[in-house]
Amino acid sequence: MSRNLTFAHARGWDLANTLMICVVVFHDGTGDYGVMPSTEYDGDPAAIVHEFDPFQS
Repeated sequence: MSRNLTFAHARGWDLANTLMICVVVFHDGTGDYGVMPSTEYDGDPAAIVHEFDPFQS
């Protein structure tokens, strides 16, 4: 987890474009942010800060 939203956002963009998968950046409710593939995220949809889709122009 990362406490820095800027770092999590940059990591999410990098992972999405490197792996060519959809990735979400989410807030875990304790002040941290996480990044994971969209297909594996099963948390609260309201906690998603951003979703990266490498196939979207």
